[in-house]
Amino acid sequence: MEPVFKALADPTRRELLDELFRQDGQTLGALAGRFAMTRVAVAKHLRLLEEAGLVTSRRRGREKLHYLNPVPIRLVHDRWVSKYTEAWAAGLVDLKRDLEANMEKVFEIYIRTTPERLWQAITDPESRARYQFGARIKSEWAPGSSYQVEHAGAPGPLIEGENLEIQPPHRLVQSFHAVWDDDVAAEGTSRITWDIEPVGDSCRLTVTHDQLREGADEHLYGGWPMILSGLKTWLETGQELTTPGSLMYGGSQ
Repeated sequence: MEPVFKALADPTRRELLDELFRQDGQTLGALAGRFAMTRVAVAKHLRLLEEAGLVTSRRRGREKLHYLNPVPIRLVHDRWVSKYTEAWAAGLVDLKRDLEANMEKVFEIYIRTTPERLWQAITDPESRARYQFGARIKSEWAPGSSYQVEHAGAPGPLIEGENLEIQPPHRLVQSFHAVWDDDVAAEGTSRITWDIEPVGDSCRLTVTHDQLREGADEHLYGGWPMILSGLKTWLETGQELTTPGSLMYGGSQ
């Protein structure tokens, strides 16, 4: 938590996060143009935000794009804020608002585990149910094979798709078609990419949800911070994390 609090203590870094909230996926040049300081100074602030996990970056051609990552703020909320006051929590982190603007969503989290154990947690039905609100994933896990995400309390599949790329235990790319109701089903197919990178005794997990239409239904991607927080808690402690999603959907497994 210390790097997160240190990063948030500086008003310029908070303004950078505000800029990425308003428009995600910006270059250093675009961000620097909004501040009365040099590109080098802005780059230093961005580096501290990246080290804290509040910003993640990705190269697209010759450009380096920066994205707001709300997962660490969610973790602060789960560990500290909810203990004291839900009203403050609502003001601190409105994930619906944070996630509704753009069509490529990038989420990053560090988990103390091995790539093999993390891969198993992503692909094993029983493990998946522990952090994805009781939902299980079923697949043969071969390139081109189909998969379904199901819940005992639902009359049919919640999500359907195809395994586009499988490189255990480091990379999984899947098409994603939510079918839990007619409104989300009408959104069509998007894509999920799971990237696992070992970092010492931990792993950096980056989940990219892209190919979303402009103005896509936020229910397609708004649950990722809760799912990834639950995954981290499950792997590190063996306990299930209580979130709004688990309270709403996790009763029937």
